[in-house]
This record gives sequence, C-alpha cells and structure tokens, in this order.
Amino acid sequence: MAENSLRIVVERNPSESKLSELNIKCWPKWGCSPGKYQLKFDAEETCYLLRGKVRVYPKGPSTAEPEYVEFGAGDLVTIPKGLSCVWDVSVAVDKHYKFESSSSH
Repeated sequence: MAENSLRIVVERNPSESKLSELNIKCWPKWGCSPGKYQLKFDAEETCYLLRGKVRVYPKGPSTAEPEYVEFGAGDLVTIPKGLSCVWDVSVAVDKHYKFESSSSH
C-alpha cells in the first residue's frame, strides 16, 4: 500500500453506537462561517459535522485523487496528517474534532 496517499475518508451517517464508542460528545467543538480557508493538517484529524457543508480541494501531486471531497452534517470525516487543502465552506460548519497524537501509530 502507498504510504503517502493523503486520502480524506468520509463515513456518511455513522451509527449512534459508533459515535458514542468514539465519545464524540466529549471532543472539542469548532465552527466557521462560509468562505474559503487554506488549511494544513500537521496531525490526523477525525471530525463529526453537526452542521455545515464543505468541499475540500486537496493540494499536491496526487493526480489519482478526485478534484474535491464533499461532506456535510452527519458525516464522520478522517483527514490525513500532512494534507494541505482548501476548505470551501458553503454552509457554516459546526463540528466536533479530535487530533491523533503522533505517538498512537
């Protein structure tokens, strides 16, 4: 398997049992208004969107990737460490998030 495929993984409508197993309600919250944001992820982030709609445009040489990844309210999203991207937020985002500590892998 290629180590460096910086793929965003979206799980649509995860089950309540999975959400409580992850203890998502105890994660910190973050929100933003509509707009475009340049982001770089220095650690893997898992987030669960309570509301919002986002198109993420990954930057970099991976031509096999789709042009953008879209997700929104009710989606559980894993964003890989090292990804540089542009978040195009069309509906204001409210999400729970968690960063993986670098020692966990």
